[in-house]
Amino acid sequence: MTAQPLPSPAADLIALAHSAETADRERLLMTVAKLGQAMPGSEALRDILMILARRAERDIRRALSEQLADAGWAPPALIAMLALDEIEIARPVIARSALLADTELVRILVEATLEHGLEVARRPNLSAVVCDAVIAREEPALLTALAGNRSARIGEDGLRRLVAHAGQIAALRAPLARHPRLTETLAVGLYSWVGEALREVLTERFRLDEAMVGAAVHRAVDAALPRPPSTEPEDEADRRLVAKLKAAGQLRSGLLVRALREKRLGLFEQTLAALAQVPINGVRAAVRRPDPGALGLACTAVGVDRAVFPTLLSDVRALSGGWPGDNPHDPSALSLSPSDALIEFRAEMGL
Repeated sequence: MTAQPLPSPAADLIALAHSAETADRERLLMTVAKLGQAMPGSEALRDILMILARRAERDIRRALSEQLADAGWAPPALIAMLALDEIEIARPVIARSALLADTELVRILVEATLEHGLEVARRPNLSAVVCDAVIAREEPALLTALAGNRSARIGEDGLRRLVAHAGQIAALRAPLARHPRLTETLAVGLYSWVGEALREVLTERFRLDEAMVGAAVHRAVDAALPRPPSTEPEDEADRRLVAKLKAAGQLRSGLLVRALREKRLGLFEQTLAALAQVPINGVRAAVRRPDPGALGLACTAVGVDRAVFPTLLSDVRALSGGWPGDNPHDPSALSLSPSDALIEFRAEMGL
């Protein structure tokens, strides 16, 4: 192993201290840092290091941050100061320094930039306290970074809140579906928000059954917009609500389940027609057919999972006097792609 050079003599240090050259000031700071490492108990050296660091140029502070990121002897106040510096200076100590206390990490989240916060969210073995502080910020980029940090000690309540945010933040869904701390209960809730590929991941990982999936969808849509008070006829109010949600880019298939839970068959039909972009009369005719095949095609066309359809069908029948009927139909239609299902639905209904 190569021997480390001895620190400069005192005379050389004094000469460096009096020099105005950037390179000399950098040598002085790094030499004092080496002395601090050799004599970690020296408070005088730590005070000198703090003074020099405050006066150092940007490039010198950056080099110092890299050198001290793994140092256990460095002054905690200096590490905290560097962590609040420009992000290129702060990054090494935020990511690696064991001297940054939870209080300092929370302070960084509150006082520094988003880039600083992202480094905090990605920090290995992040404590539950800091995880909660990240989640409390409700910043999509921070939440996504935390969800991807598999060593972070996120509590069950924190994960529950992340799953709830996944309804609006699509980037959260993939890392949460594969998160090692995800529980079966939370997986059931997440199921409602993810696409087919991630549903397969969750189903295989937790062996989810249809009852669990149906319950997940019911819970997920509980946060949907409440029915607004209106003096309009019910059908017109439903149409206006669906049009408003569609114009705002907020119309989702989850509203189908919400409408049925609220016993609003008209809202269900208006939502299904808007999502499938077909005439409302076509949807109403599909609901009142002797078999559920056409309704299954329409639901498949708008992304309703085949595992959810039996529950949805039961709710529709309860509101429509038993329609659609229970005549035999081809269940393979539920396995079609959404685009193929829409083509089949239009052809069957003559649209």
